[in-house]
Amino acid sequence: MKKRDNVILFGRGGNKVENRFKESLLNPNTMSVTWELVPGRGAREKSQESALEAAEQAAKGGKIHALTITDNPGGNPAMLADYLGEEILKRGIEPLVHFTCKDKNRNQMESQLYALDRAQVRSLLVMTGDYPVTGFQGRPKPVFDIDPTHALELIGEMNQGLEYPGLKGTVKHQASDFFAGAAVSPFKAHEAEQMVQYYKLKKKVASGAQFIVPQLGYDARKFHELIQFMRQNNLNVPVVGNIYILPYGAGKLMNENKVPGCVVTNKLLAELDRERTLADKGVEARLLRAAKMYAFMKGMGFNGVHIGGHGIKYAQVEYIIEKGEELSANWMDLVHEFDYPMDNGFYYYQKDEKTGLNSEIPTERKGRPLDTKVEFIYRVSRVFHSLVFEPHKNFFGLMKGISKFVEGKKIEKCYHFLEHMAKVTLYDCKDCGDCALIDLAYACPMSQCPKNQRNGACGGSYNGWCEVHPEKKKCVYVRAYARLKDYGHESQLDSYHVSPCNWDLYQTSSWINFYLGKDHSAERLGLNKDSKKVDAGGKAVGK
Repeated sequence: MKKRDNVILFGRGGNKVENRFKESLLNPNTMSVTWELVPGRGAREKSQESALEAAEQAAKGGKIHALTITDNPGGNPAMLADYLGEEILKRGIEPLVHFTCKDKNRNQMESQLYALDRAQVRSLLVMTGDYPVTGFQGRPKPVFDIDPTHALELIGEMNQGLEYPGLKGTVKHQASDFFAGAAVSPFKAHEAEQMVQYYKLKKKVASGAQFIVPQLGYDARKFHELIQFMRQNNLNVPVVGNIYILPYGAGKLMNENKVPGCVVTNKLLAELDRERTLADKGVEARLLRAAKMYAFMKGMGFNGVHIGGHGIKYAQVEYIIEKGEELSANWMDLVHEFDYPMDNGFYYYQKDEKTGLNSEIPTERKGRPLDTKVEFIYRVSRVFHSLVFEPHKNFFGLMKGISKFVEGKKIEKCYHFLEHMAKVTLYDCKDCGDCALIDLAYACPMSQCPKNQRNGACGGSYNGWCEVHPEKKKCVYVRAYARLKDYGHESQLDSYHVSPCNWDLYQTSSWINFYLGKDHSAERLGLNKDSKKVDAGGKAVGK
């Protein structure tokens, strides 16, 4: 232990070893390859032993740069990816661990990261995670304390040497060496769904994502859209394409929206149905399809591919790599084979009829119909907001004065009760005290998003519907986008980052917290002495 300038430094034992996955992904002359393993439920069952056997084969083969380990896919319990990652690392190949936000609060995430750092498991794919479905004696309670942008910020601070106040001054840990990426879905049918995915993608990169992996789909134009969007927006991090070796059974589940975030259209499902009547039940066809995806992804400029599929053998993965390399020289000839658009699907760019991919001209979004109706309550909320919640406007000063007056007095309880009852009636308020209604067009992410996402939608929505409540509730971000677009303000969802909920404020008056600069809005709106200046509209200058 060393001490310097009132900062305590803690080191860890062991020498850093090379991260072959990171090196391959950052090498412009290498097509990085990862292979997905699913740990399965149990500790010493066949699925875990098969995963370790696959790791040994991949390490010996030398064509795969990392093994991806899922974290409770589909919302079902499975062996913790961290421990399998340690065993895989011992077998001589880098693990890429899925690090999700669904089951852990921010303290437990930090603890998990310390353990991963200690074990030198450094490659992480940070995601929201599938909503929990099954567990011991019923459906488990989800956590979703912070979203992937916050988790990426935590990882970034740990990579710099996390600092926090201790008894004898500021404590600073030795820097970790995580290589953390994030996911995005370009496979959305509606404008609102797709735009909020791209808004959140930019926030993830700004929060420290070092690579990006798209969710699962089979539309070549959508893969091209993603990589072109990233280039045009200077999101200069590697992109890893997603390839799933798709049999009919899995395709049918995805087609029926039973695997969140994975898109298989009716056209593709019909092809899979024909293929399963072949002598080999379609095995050769789906392996060739995967190899062709490898080829066009390499041609488009993807930095790597992620290969998954149930029961896949190492020899089949090698075939996809070798065949994909062979086909990549003429990848443009393959694009027409992956024409699987969603019905009336939205594309960010206009189509290039010559190539079948995208031009560089964005689709004109102005004048396009809204993806869901704008409720009357939002129009009323806008009027109330303009009078009460905009700095330097009308009743803002009065409300701030009232908040100062009632704080700490007996009347505060009554004030809080009246506020809460009004917000329960109008917005289904959960009384978190750190209100994000202003940030999300008065669609509450804490009560109306099952995953409590404060910086953008998860990847599980389908045709505008919430992953958890399909055909019953619209995604809260689809609603927010429609509300804002109706007034030409949809870019507000792209303009700032919302901090995680501060649970010190739970069941306290969010109005008092807002006006007195206690909540997450303080800096952005200039409501405390340490905040940045704001313009007349209440937006932070230079932010």
